[in-house]
Amino acid sequence: MDDKPAQDRAAAELKAMQDSIYREKILRARRQTPEERLADVFELSDHQFGMMLCGAMHKIGSTDQEKGWEEVRRWMHRLDRVREHAFYTTSKLSA
Repeated sequence: MDDKPAQDRAAAELKAMQDSIYREKILRARRQTPEERLADVFELSDHQFGMMLCGAMHKIGSTDQEKGWEEVRRWMHRLDRVREHAFYTTSKLSA
């Protein structure tokens, strides 16, 4: 028995729902004031840092938030080093 048409229909319905959700998010963002957008940015940042803290605490196997924040700082420092790796040199570049 071939369910290909049913799968295609389900995939099309899912895509339409995803597009509708995305469109609504865009329209809502366009209606926001700059202050509301900024508040959303801070809310998302706070959430992301909370997720990083939970991940760090899980990774190191600790319930101590201070140790978790130390691990997050270590991760952030590592990202900075990788991002800045090619920015600075200790010798002159050849012309």
